[in-house]
Amino acid sequence: MKKRNVLVAAFLGALCWSLSNCSKTNEVDLNNSNGGGTPCDTVNMKYSANVLPIIQANCYSCHANGQVNGGVTLGSYANVKAQVDNGNLVAVITHAAGYPAMPYNLPKLSDCDINKIKDWIARGAQNN
Repeated sequence: MKKRNVLVAAFLGALCWSLSNCSKTNEVDLNNSNGGGTPCDTVNMKYSANVLPIIQANCYSCHANGQVNGGVTLGSYANVKAQVDNGNLVAVITHAAGYPAMPYNLPKLSDCDINKIKDWIARGAQNN
């Protein structure tokens, strides 16, 4: 009986500890998906200001400036838009099943960067 009470107390203690770690005070951490400690702004994303810098930093070494790995080049808006229109861009950056994970042999883009690209696409993937 004593052993059972100790086990129940230990279980309840662990449960209370884990629930306390899910408090509202951690809400900021949940909303900061860019890893930098600041909120990730994914509203009204524009190609030139928000999306292009992500693509340049993460894709250009293999898919621009004369590099056409896998038959894909992203060196212009028209090329990026073609990958958006055929569904490949979001699929490869989100590591969707059946698509090659990009950037190749590197960590997945941050959730913040992925959400910036998704917002731009949701707004019509304009050349703005």
